[in-house]
Amino acid sequence: MAWEIKEEGNLLTVEVEGRLVAAVAPELRDEVLEKVGEGTNVLFDLGRMVHIDSSGLGVLVQILQKTKAGGGKVVLAALQPAPKIVFDITKVSRVFEIVPTVADAKF
Repeated sequence: MAWEIKEEGNLLTVEVEGRLVAAVAPELRDEVLEKVGEGTNVLFDLGRMVHIDSSGLGVLVQILQKTKAGGGKVVLAALQPAPKIVFDITKVSRVFEIVPTVADAKF
């Protein structure tokens, strides 16, 4: 798995590629959370994420909690069909704003 974080003003864009699983999820969490401050918004571009497990979901929820506590917003974009099944089965899709494309994300 790989990711790239881009910072533009109060927006972090996190592009995730591959499998967001227990082996790498804590590292992603730590890297994103050290950049989240007051009013930071986080956009996850998940167009190249092919799989997510419960650890990956947990990390996204932790990032959501810290971001919301600081007055920011988290949006998930371009969620692919296979990972979307995990979001739907676990009902985690109810707590996130999920948009079809990165361009559809509004902050």
